[in-house]
Amino acid sequence: MIDWTNIRTVLLDMDGTLLDLHYDNHFWMEYLPRAYAQERGIAEDEAIAQIHSGFASVRGSLPWYCLDHWSRELGMDIPSLKRELKHMIRVRPYSLEFLRWLRSQPVDVLLVTNAHRETLNIKMAEVDITEWFDHIVVSHDLHAPKEHQVFWERLQQLHPFDPKTTLFIDDTESVLDAAKTYGIQHLLTLLQPDSSQQKRIDTRFPGIHHFDEIMPSSLP
Repeated sequence: MIDWTNIRTVLLDMDGTLLDLHYDNHFWMEYLPRAYAQERGIAEDEAIAQIHSGFASVRGSLPWYCLDHWSRELGMDIPSLKRELKHMIRVRPYSLEFLRWLRSQPVDVLLVTNAHRETLNIKMAEVDITEWFDHIVVSHDLHAPKEHQVFWERLQQLHPFDPKTTLFIDDTESVLDAAKTYGIQHLLTLLQPDSSQQKRIDTRFPGIHHFDEIMPSSLP
């Protein structure tokens, strides 16, 4: 699927790509609404409706990914709540093998994530994969999410890369759309970013289940 002789830069998403998205989905869709309902003394269904209404208003923007924003909006310490579930943070199958293999190749490897810096810190405290990257780029530091062209323009200024020889892997198709618009030639998505959910079959981009599918077959 990938002609590695034509790849000079590899950009990797974190949540749902290298890490199992189950932690995030469970936190935002179940754990947080339950805690919010208890805090406010309201029914859980009402809590879900209120929180999801807030989600809809900022989806795809930096506040959507910002723990500080949600702490203010909900009047709760979101980082502390996220740490209560830190035992659920897991690396997806073959992620470490893939990262180790990439380190042996003549390519630049960047982690590019929309996750808030504190989210990154929480996760790396449990499954530290930072050693495998040449650079770690957090969209909040660039003041734009990956869904926006300005993110890619600023990334290019910060860490120059040739879109024609760049592979970008992400589980979010709106992000992949933005990367395609910018001109990145090699794009892949994940078919099962959340291990608790069924594999997706209707992706608009080429998809893989695990990274072993794009590693040389000679490797274990």
